[in-house]
Amino acid sequence: MLRIINKTFFNAVVGRRRITTTVMSFGDGSHSALGVPTTVAGINSDVYEPTPITSLPPDVSTVAAGHYHSLAVTSNGNVWSWGRNVEHQLGRDIHSPRQTWGEPGRVDGLSGVQSVFASGVVSAAVRGDGSLWVWGRSKRGQLGLGNGIIEAVVPSRVKGLEKEEIFKVSFGWGHALALTKDGKLFGWGYSADGRLGKRTIMGVSPLDSKANLSSSLKLEDAEKAVLEAMDKENDMPIIWEPCLIDELKGVEVADVSCGLDHTLVLLRDGTLLSGGSNAYGQLGRSTPDMEFLPVDISVYPVSIASGLGHSLAICRIPSADGGVGLSGVFSWGWGQNSQLGREGPTNIPLPVDELLGEKPSSVSGGRVHSIAVTTDGDLFSWGCGRNGRLGLGSSADEPEPMLVEFSEGQGTNVMQAVTGFDHTLVLTRD
Repeated sequence: MLRIINKTFFNAVVGRRRITTTVMSFGDGSHSALGVPTTVAGINSDVYEPTPITSLPPDVSTVAAGHYHSLAVTSNGNVWSWGRNVEHQLGRDIHSPRQTWGEPGRVDGLSGVQSVFASGVVSAAVRGDGSLWVWGRSKRGQLGLGNGIIEAVVPSRVKGLEKEEIFKVSFGWGHALALTKDGKLFGWGYSADGRLGKRTIMGVSPLDSKANLSSSLKLEDAEKAVLEAMDKENDMPIIWEPCLIDELKGVEVADVSCGLDHTLVLLRDGTLLSGGSNAYGQLGRSTPDMEFLPVDISVYPVSIASGLGHSLAICRIPSADGGVGLSGVFSWGWGQNSQLGREGPTNIPLPVDELLGEKPSSVSGGRVHSIAVTTDGDLFSWGCGRNGRLGLGSSADEPEPMLVEFSEGQGTNVMQAVTGFDHTLVLTRD
């Protein structure tokens, strides 16, 4: 999940010194999504510890991680991008040589941006006026630009939402959802398994594309099974333009998060809903219906995030006397690589014990790893450590959350952290 940070905070002045920020990255460098100098990591090399991206401006206000590319917004509303650009998801010169993709560069023709979001093949930005702009290439309708439009090499406005003030966008592998400031939810793209709710398209109900994926599969076998499931969805009906989610009319949505092929929806009254594939138990509910239905969770969720096949939520845990009590992270879904950060049944939301009392403020899930930021500015990571994606200096898996340490002299007050599939971006305040 991308936790949106108040942009005015970064324009504030403490005493007479303007606040400066640093973006760091670590993890898989094979797609150049890390943005670190080649003198530090080498071209397309993995990075095992938080490393500053020195070519970015010192006033980045928020970051986003696609599956294999990265985005950043500065305090004056400019967007920077780097990483994979095969589908034009960087929004930069389409004729730029591949060796330049890993160097952060400005996205042309886009200003006044407050927040950015990304999938594997599409990038999106929300400007200060609430307008949504997208770029990239997707045959699955993720651009939301109209019937049959699969490519936008430069940022293009989503006209189907021009009457709405967008607050957040979340992308899955083939579906997308947009949340408005007044709590409405719109969806488009692939709709299998009810990942966009129970909406029908020209009289055709969402397809049930159940994938027989066990939570005990090894990473390589699970990835193969996921690709096979994707191939089966190639002829799925597509919603080409944003449509209001029917069953959520009349209720206000507070947050939304898309996994690969599932969706979490948090209502403003604290109800947590899920829809889509439940192959790993990532819906966290026993009811199999293909629509948005409540997750089987007894605590009060306040923030949500989705990995490829697992789900995360920050919840308020009441004290014994009925008071507010502690806040904690709950997890469920695919846990074969320890990305749940706990033991026990994987299809049931349960607390990550090591984070109780750590005051988590945001969580994010990658392919097989997870991270959490606390209100004290600490960063914890757990799950698969391959390629250094945990930022702990090794490739070892970690079954429980571990504190990520920063080198002396680096900004260590973490403001935001987000995961791509296999890399992590961290925004710190100096």
